[in-house]
Amino acid sequence: MLVLLARNWWTLLIRGIAAILFGILALIWPGLTLTVLVIFFGAYALVDGAFNIVAAFRRRKKDEDWWLLLLEGLSSLLFGVLALTWPEITALVLLIFIAAWALVTGAFEVAAAIALRKELEGEWMLILSGLASMIFGTLLFAFPGAGAVAVAWIIGSYAILFGALLVALSLRLRKLSKSLEQGLQARASA
Repeated sequence: MLVLLARNWWTLLIRGIAAILFGILALIWPGLTLTVLVIFFGAYALVDGAFNIVAAFRRRKKDEDWWLLLLEGLSSLLFGVLALTWPEITALVLLIFIAAWALVTGAFEVAAAIALRKELEGEWMLILSGLASMIFGTLLFAFPGAGAVAVAWIIGSYAILFGALLVALSLRLRKLSKSLEQGLQARASA
């Protein structure tokens, strides 16, 4: 499973970059209309879900815990589709969608990191990104009366932090991938 994760490090990199870009857009334009914010969130959740589903199916034959990533991906897709099919939803409903999505995906990330702790050095980054998602979701549930601008700032800050953690993890996995491939090449030539 570790080899598969290391070989597909780039998927985490793309997810991280997408989250950072989403976060920057939310911070640059905090006065975005609710519809645009819903579309941004929906698009991000769809991309995030698609990458998780692809990664899960690539791991299904070699990893018995592949279904955790699949569930995370399916939940992201569901929340993305809901956001895009109901763009006129109120700020409170959007907050509930985003908070629930953050809690669900965060829990799956923590579970995946715990399952990987024996195989992946630096799993704390995945745990930290999962915990950041869960804290973010909890804060959104706790303060639902926040205005759209405040929500945009919270979402933007969270997305940048989450994205940075995914980028850091992907770069660590890339380094590990190179080490593993060098080891395999050394064995093949011996």
